Amino acid sequence: MDVYLDNAATTPLDPEVISEMSGFMERFYGNPSSTHFKGRETRVELEKARKKIASIVGAAEKEIIFTSGGTEANNFILKSLSLAGELNRIISSPIEHHSVLDSLEWISKNTKVKIHYLSVDEKGNCDLEELEKGLKAGKKTLVSLMHGNNEIGNLLDLKKVGDLCLSNNALFHTDMVQTLGHYPISLNALPIDFASASAHKIHGPKGSGFLYIKNKAGKLRPYFHGGAQERGLRGGTENILGIIGMAKAFEVARNTMDDQKALIAGLKNRMIEQLNSQIPSVQYNGLSGQSDGCMYNILNVQLPGPYDNTLLFNLDLMKIAVSEGSACSSGASEGSHVLRAMGQSENNFNNIRISFSKMNTTEEIDYAAKAIAKVYRDLLE
Repeated sequence: MDVYLDNAATTPLDPEVISEMSGFMERFYGNPSSTHFKGRETRVELEKARKKIASIVGAAEKEIIFTSGGTEANNFILKSLSLAGELNRIISSPIEHHSVLDSLEWISKNTKVKIHYLSVDEKGNCDLEELEKGLKAGKKTLVSLMHGNNEIGNLLDLKKVGDLCLSNNALFHTDMVQTLGHYPISLNALPIDFASASAHKIHGPKGSGFLYIKNKAGKLRPYFHGGAQERGLRGGTENILGIIGMAKAFEVARNTMDDQKALIAGLKNRMIEQLNSQIPSVQYNGLSGQSDGCMYNILNVQLPGPYDNTLLFNLDLMKIAVSEGSACSSGASEGSHVLRAMGQSENNFNNIRISFSKMNTTEEIDYAAKAIAKVYRDLLE
């Protein structure tokens, strides 16, 4: 049995998305920036997709800027604001996605913007009291904190953070790659200025995402040069096929959201029950083993050490796809910066991130739980 449980890294394409993209490929091939009829008809489809996505996520059409994914969206907003002289300081956390952390490192070396990282407790929660105190300093500030952590699944209280930013004249960016399409979110109803999103976390195509820019929020510089596409902010021919697939993925996600959540939460709870019964010493990192404050599709399992780097390898031999955390290191195993920030020593445990989707089954969960328990017992012998 092949079992894919790394859906926080990427998800399989939904059949409806495949059908939508296949039909589009047969009919449209014009460059949406061309003025002739083939370009115009493709432009119409592009704007239809933008309108559909905007409607689903609660935004105005002009507030959606298409990108190649969440990494580009995060780079775009952080670097653009920094280079435009809009900021004195960025407040973030050490448990963000590497596309944020690496961008912040670049900004600290190449601009005058100061970077401050909030403290994180042993459960992976950012210190919001520290954030509030920092915001009172009155500097031109951007706060960048992710909504759903891609490794431990912790959810940030967007309204609380957004209200703090609003009352202190700070801008607020949130990486919503793991949550948009999973939760009924209306961006314009939230006190946020910028949000990053991606298609391939919700059964859409890789290489397609968007940046939400609230109307009149911040002064931005173009990220790519060479064209006036995307309101002059992102030069280059739009990935029209990916955008069409992304719009369909968001549509399917919206229409099946309640059923999908119930199914996936049930699978996650079943995995917890199975692991608890077969590995009495098992624990869960962050809030991932809880139903409150955590995403329903991410479970970060902690198996007491000593650490053995063959754990995932042995599971892979059994055709079970899981991970230690983010897939942003091109397959390299570098340990988890998130767990390190939480004060955990990687030498004392083996962690596995298990992430679920609507395409998983109870049979897969049972098989994977037994395999994890067997591989772990073998490591101890």
